[in-house]
Amino acid sequence: MACCLSPEAQEQRRINQLIEKELKKNRKQARRELKLLLLGTGESGKSTFIKQMRIIHGNGYNEADRKGFKKLVFQNIYTAMHSLLGGMDTLHIEFVDASNKQRAQQILLVEPDIVESLEPNVELIKMLWSDQGMKTCFDRRREFQLTDSAKYYLDALQRIGAPNYLPDTQDVLRVRVPTTGIIEYPFNLDKVVFRMVDVGGQRSERRKWIHCFENVTSTIFLVALSEYDQVLVESEDQNRMEESKALFKTIITYRWFKNSSVILFLNKKDLLEDKIMTSNLIDYFPQYQGPLQDAIAAREFILRMFAELNPDPEKTIYPHFTCATDTENIRFVFAAVKDTILQLNLKEYNLV
Repeated sequence: MACCLSPEAQEQRRINQLIEKELKKNRKQARRELKLLLLGTGESGKSTFIKQMRIIHGNGYNEADRKGFKKLVFQNIYTAMHSLLGGMDTLHIEFVDASNKQRAQQILLVEPDIVESLEPNVELIKMLWSDQGMKTCFDRRREFQLTDSAKYYLDALQRIGAPNYLPDTQDVLRVRVPTTGIIEYPFNLDKVVFRMVDVGGQRSERRKWIHCFENVTSTIFLVALSEYDQVLVESEDQNRMEESKALFKTIITYRWFKNSSVILFLNKKDLLEDKIMTSNLIDYFPQYQGPLQDAIAAREFILRMFAELNPDPEKTIYPHFTCATDTENIRFVFAAVKDTILQLNLKEYNLV
């Protein structure tokens, strides 16, 4: 039939074929690289999730890498001790062993940000942590700011304080360093490049997010299930979960994400299971009518709260309950997430 076309029509057909070829090439390229944006408030677990991707789908952390975290583990321990001692002062909790007051003063003289070793204070920290007064303060940790990894590290002082200490993978996963700026971590999976973008969750960091919003395949929003009874570091009159809800509602209505899938990670389920036994959800969210001390009922209620924030009945939210420090849990969850993202991406480009 081409011989029956006029020269102009033949040229137009040639141009159309070139355009279609370029579009097909672009669709194929788009299938090969997917941009996943990690969002959530501070300390929701975004950076830990990135570390898990490196362990599961990258090269992990070799001995040299783990040595690089040694100083950060020590700094996290001193930061935790300062927070606990500050909490004891604020809550008017006394040491059971009065001699620990002097030891506490020695620890408070140390600047956590410049620490490179636990020496010569390992034994002092052990004595303070074993004091029932500090344990009472820890039980009231929702009343002041304390990192989630505090107990993990302080319980492991015997191992971490050893002269030949080398952080293991769990130590690396639990290190808390606030994310500033934008961090990208690309990894290959089933001949597809997943480009994961992690941004700081603190209020001061969120103004930088807009630079990441273009060409996002999927948004992974992380919520810390255990933060229902905590307040923000930046604003002590703002409940952390309420802040997370407000941010999630804003994110899912952004025009940039109209065609992006939204995956909701309800993270720190392990901490929720522990906390729910002594801190009642109904005290912070009166609309909760479920049983007390029931982690499953509590997390399902929290999921419903977030799902109800979605104003678009056509937009599906894909929820998962996670523990970002549990490699096997994240391996299992991300396998499901990967399949969801790939299927949705194929539909986006009309390839299924």
